[in-house]
Amino acid sequence: MKELRIGDKRFQLGKKTIVMGILNVTPDSFSDGGKFVSIEKAIQHAFQMEKEGADIIDVGGESTRPGASPVTAEEEMRRVLPVLEQLVGKLRIPISIDTYKSKVAEKALEVGASMINDVSALRGDTELLNVARNYDVPICLMHMKGAPRNMQVNPVYQDVMGEIIDFMKERIDYATSHGVKKENIIVDPGIGFGKRTGKGVEDNCEILRRLPELKKLGFPILVGASRKTFVGNVCGKNKPLPVVDRLEGSLAAACVSVMNGADIIRVHDVKETRRCVDLVDCVVR
Repeated sequence: MKELRIGDKRFQLGKKTIVMGILNVTPDSFSDGGKFVSIEKAIQHAFQMEKEGADIIDVGGESTRPGASPVTAEEEMRRVLPVLEQLVGKLRIPISIDTYKSKVAEKALEVGASMINDVSALRGDTELLNVARNYDVPICLMHMKGAPRNMQVNPVYQDVMGEIIDFMKERIDYATSHGVKKENIIVDPGIGFGKRTGKGVEDNCEILRRLPELKKLGFPILVGASRKTFVGNVCGKNKPLPVVDRLEGSLAAACVSVMNGADIIRVHDVKETRRCVDLVDCVVR
């Protein structure tokens, strides 16, 4: 059984699903943009997620929804650092910084974050690799076609999981050849990031079905399907469900992910997800 070290926590992979609670301190995230912009509300929500069973809190200061425009590192730090400063040492669970910018990651790690969640898989900022290596922290590498602003503009795949696996092999080789430890690497297939959904094509469902293929790479898998567009498309009978009505589909995606090998589930609805994956764990682990 492998062990994943995040801060002072040791997670035994394969024993219990790790639930990562999402804390977006952004004005424009697709699901909860603007809800936790104030420091007080963000802190309150983080403690609530910990109480509900989160194992990690993932703090992000830049929206990566489809069509989102990038923000400066300075603006991102202005959003996340005050929140991190209030949470570090008070939460009993580790904090991840959701960023692809080396400056943001380094400042967050200095404050006390203990993991990097990088949607660009070290392509957005080459210096981020040095930060991950020097601080010796876990880094999640995510698959995405293009960038958030254009990732949903006609993505095309011949074999979606095959391309994700090839991409991950290349990114893992790049990271490890530059000094990132293998035991610090987590892979994320990038549900909703440059994946086709609707009109009879559901790349995201195929990815969830084929997670065992990704598992063969031998690295922990993180899946973030919570409230994504494909959930609304698949679960809506005649028209896509709005974000507020995607809980049941998100829970189903979480359960399927765990049954097919996911180790970490990144979610908005911690309490409900924790209960679901606890039961799935009892069945499959």
